[in-house]
Amino acid sequence: MTNAEIITQRVAEIAINADQQPGVIVVINLQTRSVEYMSPRGLHLLETTMEELFAMGPAYHERFFCPNETDNYMPKIWDVMERRDFRAIVSFFQQVRTNQSMGWSWYFSSARLLACDEANQPLLLLNFSCPVDVDSNITAKVQRLLDENNFLRQHSTIYARLTPRERLVLKGLALGETSAETAQYLFISMQTVETHRRNLRQKLGVTSTFELGQYARAFDLI
Repeated sequence: MTNAEIITQRVAEIAINADQQPGVIVVINLQTRSVEYMSPRGLHLLETTMEELFAMGPAYHERFFCPNETDNYMPKIWDVMERRDFRAIVSFFQQVRTNQSMGWSWYFSSARLLACDEANQPLLLLNFSCPVDVDSNITAKVQRLLDENNFLRQHSTIYARLTPRERLVLKGLALGETSAETAQYLFISMQTVETHRRNLRQKLGVTSTFELGQYARAFDLI
């Protein structure tokens, strides 16, 4: 079968019951990075048509999705694609701009490989997205997790400069330990602890305990 025939067949199979689902179903062409199908519910939310989505091509992603978040989930999706694993499912939170008059809305999405071409190259990605209730406390928690993940990516090179001992001292600082407490369980002098603390602030370029805590949380020290 040609790519066009594979796409037509798989989209037809998905479209039969797509609008009966409690979320939005999207089929992405992995080779062109464009939308091959979106369920009517999704077209209504985005205030668009399939013709407009076809015309957008890859620009669809930049128009409707927050670009700062794709680094959180795209590597996992591409890993599944490279392994040709039809059973694996990648789940993630993402922000969507449903139309130009509204801000970002949270969605919980799951994606899996839908089809490969005749050469066994990934061809179609199936994505299912449900809106997150804005009145739920999960929205704020997700935002905190994403903020920490972004902080980790942006500061991983700086954090890598810390020695194992400095990371333990950083953990103690974030937990509110005194120099004496840290010195006791690390079996070092208080003066050495203070030296590590000064080095930490210099290496990380921070001045406050809050900033040190950001590093400790983002890099799973606490």
